[in-house]
Amino acid sequence: MSLQKECYVFNGSQKPAVVFIMGPTASGKTALAMQLANELACEIISVDSALVYKGLDIGSAKPSPQELEKVPHKLIDIREPCDPYSAADFRADALEAIQHALEKGRLPVLVGGTMLYFKALVDGLAELPPADKTIRATLAEDIKENGLHSLHRRLKNIDPLAAERIHENDSQRIQRALEVYEITGRNLTELQEEGRILGGRGKCFEDLYELRAIALAPQDRSILHQRIRIRFLKMVENGLLEEVKALHEKYGYNADLPAMRAVGYRQVWSFYSGELCYEEMVEKGIIATRQLAKRQLTWLRAWKGLYWFEGDEENLLERALSVLPLHRKNIS
Repeated sequence: MSLQKECYVFNGSQKPAVVFIMGPTASGKTALAMQLANELACEIISVDSALVYKGLDIGSAKPSPQELEKVPHKLIDIREPCDPYSAADFRADALEAIQHALEKGRLPVLVGGTMLYFKALVDGLAELPPADKTIRATLAEDIKENGLHSLHRRLKNIDPLAAERIHENDSQRIQRALEVYEITGRNLTELQEEGRILGGRGKCFEDLYELRAIALAPQDRSILHQRIRIRFLKMVENGLLEEVKALHEKYGYNADLPAMRAVGYRQVWSFYSGELCYEEMVEKGIIATRQLAKRQLTWLRAWKGLYWFEGDEENLLERALSVLPLHRKNIS
């Protein structure tokens, strides 16, 4: 790696610094990122599966045009709503955006709530084979005859690390791990480790960059639930229904559009298609957003080395900066 300018590094590190701001929906991630950008020479990189889509503005809580003009964000508005965008797409785009930021001497700050994208960036993505119907049928028959625990014991012999990660009652993941081994002759852990290597560089993410990850989440879950309700109602008031109607008119009544999988949009789409009444749409939109936040928190609790903050506490910026002991240094 050869950088043209000095970069931010953390005290005691020789590698360029990268910052993650993570958290459930409605936790204040964007606000903190904007404050950091006012203090440091940052490049904000969005980590959000809805913000990548053009036209999904209100329901995705996309930063306003004024905010984006003041502090540009990478990986926003880069896809049409009818185009798919995968975790692999994100990883490639994010790695490129990080490198461009470093070449300009700026601090890459990745902010968002799509936890799968964060994990894909750091841990990589293994190129796994497609499903094999014959092998799956054989494994299903094995479960009927010998029980699921016998398959988990088989997995433990083949891939002890995967068996430790996968619960003995998780039928789908146990079968998939064994299927991959039957197809490739190699265990899942080995393939996933290869997927961590950055193409053409022979190194993993942590070999190239020094990471600090901040998580924003109130300890009292009821506070988060209240924020979610208020925000969803505000989105409806600010024109979410009209936004989805415009997408209807442009792309047709197609619930399979990649962008329509986003929480909130699915429920409004169902309202326009006659599946839900208005009151059901609002309530289901709020419930779905709460469920999303719960899943995001589950991911975060499994992430090691996070710096946790409430999100609405006083002096949040100062406290965040205190766990980011940054200075500038020439790196080549």
